[in-house]
Amino acid sequence: RLIIYFNGKNCEYVSVSLAMADTSSLPANWEVNVVFNIFLYNQISDNYLSSPGRTRCFLETKSEWGISKFISKKILSDPSNGYLVNDNILFGAEVFVVKKDAIIECVSLNNINIHYKHDFKISDFSKLNERCFSEQFIGGGQKWKIILDPKGSGTGTDSHVSIFLNHLATSYWFSASINSWGWPACIELATINDPNKGFIVNDCCLLSINIHTYLGSRSLQWD
Repeated sequence: RLIIYFNGKNCEYVSVSLAMADTSSLPANWEVNVVFNIFLYNQISDNYLSSPGRTRCFLETKSEWGISKFISKKILSDPSNGYLVNDNILFGAEVFVVKKDAIIECVSLNNINIHYKHDFKISDFSKLNERCFSEQFIGGGQKWKIILDPKGSGTGTDSHVSIFLNHLATSYWFSASINSWGWPACIELATINDPNKGFIVNDCCLLSINIHTYLGSRSLQWD
């Protein structure tokens, strides 16, 4: 189960933990190895603020693991950020139990030189008030979009420009619930808006992204 601490150890942040539930049926000295991540749904932008995947061992003496500074109370409580809508918030978790069977995975990379470059030109940058999206493009046989949030999101809200790469279908690296990865605090607003830095010229910004595709064969062996 998920446990939300709105008054955690640090009063400025919300803490979130994953805990084992109903352990009475488990044998003495039990342990469960788990890979998990915790996410918070943005009800306005329809995406997720997610923690990096964590591997933890849950024990009879330690049945709860979590994140002490998941999100600041200031960001969470501001309805314009999209996490609190109609006095409701939505937390979730992905949990993968790691079996004790030894698994040997062999990956042979055949070609690591396949790459795709895409440019995203943004005009009237100073007039942007909401996140903007690039046109759909194909890289490595997959469909993508670039997302730019001029006012920042998550940890970069009101201080940085946020940039994300959005995968328009599921794959091994992008899950169904988390199909965007990027940098909430990519570049400080003061830096990108400084005309002497050269990032914005004639109120125009140019983003370039390189996607590298790794082709290979995989085999699994169980002990």
